[in-house]
Amino acid sequence: MPMTIFVLPISMLLFFVLFFGIGFILNMLLRMSWVMAIIYPIIAILIIDKVRFIEYFQNTGESLSSLGHEFSQLATADVLILSSGLAGAILAGVVIKILRKKGYQMF
Repeated sequence: MPMTIFVLPISMLLFFVLFFGIGFILNMLLRMSWVMAIIYPIIAILIIDKVRFIEYFQNTGESLSSLGHEFSQLATADVLILSSGLAGAILAGVVIKILRKKGYQMF
């Protein structure tokens, strides 16, 4: 399905807000500022690749080869959407750091 010019910014905004929110909540609960920024690449790989997660441990070479092929086949719109999700996860860590520095204690 081709992505229209209206769908791309909305998708980017949704991924940004989704991963900012999830990252913010995880950072508050786990008290680790960068937990979502560390977890996000795993989530992105699960979104991109069609290989089961256990296959990375059983057939490592073939799974990583498949992952490299899938990364090379990503469209520009997909890269932009996934990048906005990563930006949201990183910004959640930055905001938590700033809030803790200013004296706010979350849980």
